[in-house]
Amino acid sequence: MTVHAFHTTPIGCVLLVGEPDGAGGARLAGIYMEQHRHGPEVDASWAEDAPAFGEVARQLDEYFDGSRTTFDLPLAPAGTPFQRRVWDELTRIPRGTTVTYGELATRAGHPGAARAVGAAVGRNPISIVVPCHRVVGADGTLTGYAGGVGRKASLLALEGVPAATAQSDEVARRSSAGCRRSGR
Repeated sequence: MTVHAFHTTPIGCVLLVGEPDGAGGARLAGIYMEQHRHGPEVDASWAEDAPAFGEVARQLDEYFDGSRTTFDLPLAPAGTPFQRRVWDELTRIPRGTTVTYGELATRAGHPGAARAVGAAVGRNPISIVVPCHRVVGADGTLTGYAGGVGRKASLLALEGVPAATAQSDEVARRSSAGCRRSGR
């Protein structure tokens, strides 16, 4: 069974997706932003269950208000062993820092596989919590982000990373409307 909820954040509405944990909560399988590349549509078979994501919402709110630097949530990402290895390495990148795709490839045990690592990063289903926004191009530029490069800039600016922040103002303007209750 899949459960979902919508949550309003400073970068817009996010769709939370998971599976019940048997104790009234959910193991987090995805966080998807509006217009998220590779994001799912809400399926009619999914149950909307905001209370199951109470802890996820609380930790996201703390992240956005600056009081949380790491997450402590049960995760259930679906991916290949290679993708999961890359996603595991993403969780080791500290808040306020960035690494290049090449550095991440080396950390994941696949030096020289920056493109394959980039593809795995692009398929990360648990944005923000598994911080794929902290990966940048070889020259330090902000490159693709499934939630949009503007949101990537906003997240990095929130974390104090000296990056292009002009785009974050536009994201903040578009994000003030709150969540829609249908689709993503």
